Amino acid sequence: MRILVDKTRCAGHARCYATAPEIFVLEENGYIDMASFEVQPGQEELARRGARACPERALRVEQEDRST
Repeated sequence: MRILVDKTRCAGHARCYATAPEIFVLEENGYIDMASFEVQPGQEELARRGARACPERALRVEQEDRST
């Protein structure tokens, strides 16, 4: 699973971080620091909750294609 970040939409509310600080890394000004990142096994549901917490909908969950 991967989280994709639309950095142009991130408004620095940090709700993703408040929900899952071990998953969402913020820069010093409170904006998400990466354009995309892999979610570690076992943290998928927490990552989904963090993405849903974003009021700007700047975070998108991309599932792995398991058909290959």
